[in-house]
Amino acid sequence: MTSGKVRMMANEERVTRGLGLFSIGLGLAQVAATRVVAESIGVPDGDSTRTVLRLVGAREITAGLGTLTQRWPVAWLWARVAGDAMDLALLGRALLTRNADRNRVLLALASVAGITILDLRTSLQQSRRPATARGRSAKEDAMHVKQVITVNRSPEEVYGFWHDFQNLPQFMPHLESVQVLGNGRSHWKTKAPIGKSVEWDAEITEDKPNQVIAWHSVEGAEIENAGAGHFERAPGGRGTVVRVELDYDAPGGEIGKGIAKLFGDEPNQQVTTALRVFKQVLETGQVTKSEATVQGQGPARPPAEKISAE
Repeated sequence: MTSGKVRMMANEERVTRGLGLFSIGLGLAQVAATRVVAESIGVPDGDSTRTVLRLVGAREITAGLGTLTQRWPVAWLWARVAGDAMDLALLGRALLTRNADRNRVLLALASVAGITILDLRTSLQQSRRPATARGRSAKEDAMHVKQVITVNRSPEEVYGFWHDFQNLPQFMPHLESVQVLGNGRSHWKTKAPIGKSVEWDAEITEDKPNQVIAWHSVEGAEIENAGAGHFERAPGGRGTVVRVELDYDAPGGEIGKGIAKLFGDEPNQQVTTALRVFKQVLETGQVTKSEATVQGQGPARPPAEKISAE
């Protein structure tokens, strides 16, 4: 990806999801509790008010669902901005209504104005996102993968193992090696067609001990890529929930197509298999032959050290 700012993208996605959930919640309230909503914003309750609120609520629910279900929901975000403008206009008219509670209407206006600013900012950010972060990329070989797995080890152990990037080739079959250079930088080497390899440097963009580590390729890399691992203690203390995001923007031509094929027709399935191996390495200290064979690695390589339970 062009920006390589995984942390920024993660924050933008959280805000986008939050806006989608907010839309659905607000819309449901406007449809199901019109009298309460009318009273809270200071407008007189009546048939016309209820009709308008239900229409606005239906719009909010639709926009929220669109925002949550689309990988690159920029159109729905701009629809929210347009809806905000409509709401501001309706509240402005409400101020002229004789029986309106002006203080509550003004408070509602201020609240909608604040949401409008957030919607506008998020819409602009999403519109500027690089092709590799948009679900369907403008480039044929761009890939975006998100997977989750629970590992029966503490966040400290899981984070510590992942934090040493030299461990990544043990469960990521496309990687030949990762060399840690220091100062948050590392050198990556991956398989390429016709027995060749592709190499690039990467740097850590976010590192919160036992919580998250994110990285991206440095400018000029032949394969623009980024990734992030999020580690959260599982409910009941039953291990760690690991959430992984990977973005690859392979070069064009035969090399790019070959690299894309390394992930198979289902890149999500390939990453799922890699995470299963990751889980095995941490939980048992070894990899079963069946899992290694699925990845095309042949016999499993022995781990450097068997990880013992706490």
